[in-house]
Amino acid sequence: MEDKKIIINIGRQIGSGGRIIAKKLSEELNCSFYDRELLNLAALESGFSETFFEQADEHKGFFKSLLNIHVPLIGDSNFYKNDLSQESLYKFQSDAILKAAEKGNCIFVGRTADYILRDFKNTINIFVTADIDQRIQRVCKRHDMNPNEARKYITDKEEARASYYNYYTGKQWGHSESYDLCINTTMLGIEDTETFIAELIRKRFQL
Repeated sequence: MEDKKIIINIGRQIGSGGRIIAKKLSEELNCSFYDRELLNLAALESGFSETFFEQADEHKGFFKSLLNIHVPLIGDSNFYKNDLSQESLYKFQSDAILKAAEKGNCIFVGRTADYILRDFKNTINIFVTADIDQRIQRVCKRHDMNPNEARKYITDKEEARASYYNYYTGKQWGHSESYDLCINTTMLGIEDTETFIAELIRKRFQL
């Protein structure tokens, strides 16, 4: 595995188990795992606090309401040293993804990593989905919501995620032609889906 760097990019519907699968794959295939960790790396690149990146995370319309939000910075003088825009935040995050990918085997969850790393060799782009009823159940349990609240949460979050992805990549979030593999965890369950993907990656990259 050490002599062949691989990059796995995983997009996911909310409640599909995509993040859990990505984490398990990172452990099984000895890959560095990047999800929210990217926000910290981007913050270090930019001088903005991680909280600011969390507010804008995978949310294209964030800056429409920026004037109503306190902008937390690491240092007060940094405000005038940074080009404050959605595109500049995206650039900081993209640079963090590129630097992380140069270091070795890694798995990225969301944040258009598949597009940012499109010129890298030995990459595979995966989208994880699940039936809506199952996703609602998981969101209800995770966030202590009722089914109606969970359905609205999923819809709102995925609309923002799709808008962000489509805008920056020119592709369609969740559409099969945007990925190498799309898989529904409802069919196999999360653990068996992870096992299936791990075996596929081993064969694909001859690990």
